Amino acid sequence: MDKRNDYLQASDEELILRLREGESPITDFIMDKYKNLVRSKAKSMFILGADNDDLIQEGMIGLFKAIRDYDNGRDASFYTFADLCISRQIYKAVQAAGRQKHTPLNTYISLYGNRADDEEEPELMDVLISSVGKSPEELFFDKENVTVLEEKIDHALSSFEKQVLDLYMTGMGYVQIAKVLGKDEKATDNALQRIRGKIKKVIYVRK
Repeated sequence: MDKRNDYLQASDEELILRLREGESPITDFIMDKYKNLVRSKAKSMFILGADNDDLIQEGMIGLFKAIRDYDNGRDASFYTFADLCISRQIYKAVQAAGRQKHTPLNTYISLYGNRADDEEEPELMDVLISSVGKSPEELFFDKENVTVLEEKIDHALSSFEKQVLDLYMTGMGYVQIAKVLGKDEKATDNALQRIRGKIKKVIYVRK
């Protein structure tokens, strides 16, 4: 108990330094400390199609890698680095399992979600509603139209744009998406703008 209290009073960065010096119980402490972050990430990416328990396991692997690889002189805060490693590990697992081709459209249109790094940007669904001139009720589709619309959206987007949209749906902004995919931030932001335009076009021409 004394050890735990000691760890609670130290910063993550201090703990990592002590771990490097041989204080091995710190690994278990950090794994336990961040398990709720892992669960939160797994829950957000569950919509991409995968078993939630498997995603949690992958997230814990990502957290372990963050503890192993964190460099205080090179990386940002440990929390930021761990968040990135967890997200990347879970998303790679989702890709490896094979993303479901046709997610329900109401999942695609979880384009309402808040992103921390582009809060001033209008929500994608708001953009769609204003540009197409339809209310949220008018943008409700029956199952038959959902399938058609999903196929059109899937056909319209490039492979990279689909990856960006997948992560955008989990609530990430373009900065976090760029880090997870290992892409340039500007290229990722541009992809989001293209996605907006393409989805608007698909909805607008919907029969």
